[in-house]
Parts: sequence; C-alpha cells; structure tokens
Amino acid sequence: MDCYFHKAVPSVAVCRDCQKTICATCRDAQGLCPGCRLDQRIKSAQSARAGLSGQVGPSVPPPPQPNRAPQPQHQARTTALAVVSPETRALLAFGYPLWPLAAVALLDPKRTPEVRRQALQSLAFNFGSYALITALGFIAHIPVLGWSAYPLFVIGFPVWLVLSVIYGVKVWHGDEVRIPIVSDWLDVREARAQETARAR
Repeated sequence: MDCYFHKAVPSVAVCRDCQKTICATCRDAQGLCPGCRLDQRIKSAQSARAGLSGQVGPSVPPPPQPNRAPQPQHQARTTALAVVSPETRALLAFGYPLWPLAAVALLDPKRTPEVRRQALQSLAFNFGSYALITALGFIAHIPVLGWSAYPLFVIGFPVWLVLSVIYGVKVWHGDEVRIPIVSDWLDVREARAQETARAR
C-alpha cells in the first residue's frame, strides 16, 4: 500500500494516532506521521499562548521606521510621464519609429518638461541613427574600408527598428527612456538651465 503523503512510495508502518499508512521518510521515532506532529506543535503553541495571555510584561517599543531615502530623479520622471495624457504618450511612443509625430508633440503649447525631453530624445535618436546609417553607407562604397563598414550598414536598419519599438513601448507605459549619449547631454543642459534660473 502507498504512503498517505507520498504517492507511489510503499508504506512501512501505520501512524500511531491517526492510523494512516506512512513511509519510512514520514515516520518519526515515536511512530507519528507529519500531520500528527504538526497537530501536536499547534496544540502546544496554543497552550503556551494561553498561559502567557494573563501575564503583563514590559511594553516592547515598536520597531524603528526605516529611513526613506530620497527618490532618485529617474523615478520622479517615470511618475511625471505616467500622468501625461494617453494621446500625448501615444504621440511620443510613435515618435520613436516615426519622427514627425515627435515633432508634433514638441510643438504642443501645453507640453510638460518631460514631454519636451522625450520628444527631443526621439528626434535626436532618429536623426543620429539616420546619420550613422548614411555614413556607414558611404564608407561601405570605399574599396578597402567598405569591407568592415558593410556588415554594420546592413544591420543598421534592423537595429534602429528594434530599438525604436522598444523605446516607444517604454514611453507608452510611462517609463523613462534613456538613450546613451542623448540623455546625458539633455541632463547637462537641464542642470545648466537650473543653475542659471537659481542665479537669477
């Protein structure tokens, strides 16, 4: 007969309390199954708790609250982009594969600084990618240098397409998009603009 707790494992004994068939792994030195051992532990814990309920001990201070570190700037940007209207987020998301839509979002008079930042990143990403692919195309026509540039020229468009879709999906979900060179340049410009505003 199989063990009550393990299927396809032959039983070697019967539990002393509940009479269930158990295997050698389940049986302890007292001849109890895991269920009966758990039941004994629960009953002993309940009796110990009942004995302590009448005693009044020293008050235990509440655990200290963890110090909340200030939120990084990228989390604030994520929240700011998440509250942008769905229409504007759609323009920004489609602006990565289709740059004229990013220009339309940039021309919106009610745009927020985060919308402006994402639109500028989209335009810089597209024009930078086009310039790089065009330069690789020119280099590919040079006899000796073209051998090394031609493979990069061939994979340039698929890489741009995949990245633009990934960036667009992230913007649609309200996440911050960071493009390696462009985002750092925009961070420096924003820091300089804030310093200039403080100086005034």
